[in-house]
Amino acid sequence: MLEALDLTGNPSSVHAAGRSARRLLEAARARVAACLDAMPADLVFTSGGTEASSLAIHGLGAGRRIIIGATEHDAVRAAAPGATILPVLASGQADLAALDTLLRQGPALLCLMLANNETGVLHPVAEAATLCRAHGALLHVDAVQAAGRLAFTCASLGAHSIALSAHKLGGPPGAGALVLAPGLALAAQIAGGGQERGRRGGTPALPAIAGFAAAFQAAPGSVWLGSLRDRAEQVAVQAGAVVCGAGERLPNTTCLALPGVRADTQVIALDLAGIAVSAGAACSSGKVARSHVLEAMGLHELAGCAIRVSLPWNTTQADIAAFGAAYCRLSPARADAMVLRS
Repeated sequence: MLEALDLTGNPSSVHAAGRSARRLLEAARARVAACLDAMPADLVFTSGGTEASSLAIHGLGAGRRIIIGATEHDAVRAAAPGATILPVLASGQADLAALDTLLRQGPALLCLMLANNETGVLHPVAEAATLCRAHGALLHVDAVQAAGRLAFTCASLGAHSIALSAHKLGGPPGAGALVLAPGLALAAQIAGGGQERGRRGGTPALPAIAGFAAAFQAAPGSVWLGSLRDRAEQVAVQAGAVVCGAGERLPNTTCLALPGVRADTQVIALDLAGIAVSAGAACSSGKVARSHVLEAMGLHELAGCAIRVSLPWNTTQADIAAFGAAYCRLSPARADAMVLRS
């Protein structure tokens, strides 16, 4: 990023300063593409995951019905008003039988996230991709929450487009990407000077893009965090919490509902204890509202009292113990709760 900040040229310019900036831009493109076993020419840099998904929906969805998962991120929901909703099972995973029925109704674009941002639940994306191919549908995958934590490639997902965001990988905010299947045409939504091969206009945020590429390559994954996440859940359950989401999940994410204690109360109390958690999506402009994700999973009575707990790569046993102690103080049953000793 410091190297990019030292460059004064515009990557679209043909003079020497512009060519230097262009080399750094294309090197970053190649690095991000390599992380997904994709071709650099099929990667479009954006301002983040929100723009990437919006570009996919508007750029690929023309003339097609839009189908979105019931637990999709608000960025996808807002970009597709009036979309057909694909229900999820009680586990939080997409209902593939319902999807098969919906796909029989004509050409469609399915938007299905790889990992849910609130619960960490992993959707059966590869199976959904098989159904999409059988019915001539396109598949857009919001992989923002999973990238850098799980290993996947464009081929393994079978997607026609994939949205990414730098800040979820430990990179800077303000950079993201849309990865396209080879040869797939995309209608630009931001007109400009022909940047990104005519698919997204505007001067690229080169320092943020450089940081995006570096962070993606350095992302250590999060498999080892699964045991720490399980420990946190064990303590929370003893304090009366319910773990929302079952089956395959991200190893660093859990959604905990504490019956009788509002989500905003939990967020504030934990913040005072030095622990940062979120209620629903962390990027929802400071709003604390009932989770549409939990509502879709049938957990209506818990939707207003759930928090998302995410474990960063440097989480320790001491962090889990501190969380457990603070969480137990929230519980109406705290007098009987016992924090497990490490």
